[in-house]
Amino acid sequence: MSPPRPPLLSVQNLAVEFLLPDRSRRRAVDGVSLQIDSGTTLGLLGESGSGKTTLARAIVRLIHPASGSITFGGREITHLSQRKLRPIRKMMQIVFQDSAGSLNPRMTVGDIVAEPLIVHRVDVRLSRRTAVLDLLDRVGLPKTAIDRYPHEFSGGQRQRINIARAVALHPRLLVCDEPVSALDVSVRAQILNLFRDLQRELGLTYLFVSHDLAVVRYMSDQVAVMHAGRIVESGEAEKIYARPRHPYTAELLAASTH
Repeated sequence: MSPPRPPLLSVQNLAVEFLLPDRSRRRAVDGVSLQIDSGTTLGLLGESGSGKTTLARAIVRLIHPASGSITFGGREITHLSQRKLRPIRKMMQIVFQDSAGSLNPRMTVGDIVAEPLIVHRVDVRLSRRTAVLDLLDRVGLPKTAIDRYPHEFSGGQRQRINIARAVALHPRLLVCDEPVSALDVSVRAQILNLFRDLQRELGLTYLFVSHDLAVVRYMSDQVAVMHAGRIVESGEAEKIYARPRHPYTAELLAASTH
C-alpha cells in the first residue's frame, strides 16, 4: 500500500498582526492550522471581520505572517524572498471579491488576461492572442470581449475575466476570496458552476472564502469555520452542516435558517 500523498497546502500555527495607530498590535489571524489536498476544495467560513481575507492573503504571501509556516507543494514558502516566490506565484493565484476594482479600466480584456503570460514570460504554443481567446471561451465569454474594456461588462462577466486571468498560468491552487458575494443570486449560481467545471477540467485545488453558508456547502469537500482570528471547527462539509460541534458554528447555521 502506497503512503498517502502530502497535502498541496499545509498551514501551521499561522499568525498575522497589524500595527495600530497607537503602536499596539492587533492579531487578526491567531495560530491557524489547515491543510488542503490536491484537487479538493476547502471552504473557509466566517462572518465579516473573522480574519478570513487576512488569512487568504497571507497564504499567497500578499501579507507577511508574524509567525507560523506555509508549505505549498512540499516546499516551505513562509519566508521566501519576492524573487524566489516568483515561480511559486505561477502555481497559486487569487480571485478577489471586487471584480471591477481588480481590473485595470484602461486595459482591454485581452491585455488583462494576457498580463500573467507576459509577466511570467510564458511561451505559449500558438500566438498569445489565440491563448487569450481560448481562455475567454473556457470561462464563457465571447471572442469579441478581447478588444473591449472592463466597464462594458456586467459584474458577473467581469468576474469571468478575473477567473480567466487567474487560470491563465495553469495554477495548482486558486484562492477565491468572496468571489460571488457582490453578484446577483442568479449570476452567483452561474459563477459557482463555472468554478466547479474548471476544477474538474483543470484539476484545480480551491481555498474558497465566504461568509455565505449555502455557497460554502455547495462548493466544499472540507470546511474550516473561522471566528475572531481562529479556526474553531473543521472537517468534512456535510458532517459539519449536519452536526456542528462548536457553538459558533451552530449559531451560524441557526441564523441562516431564519
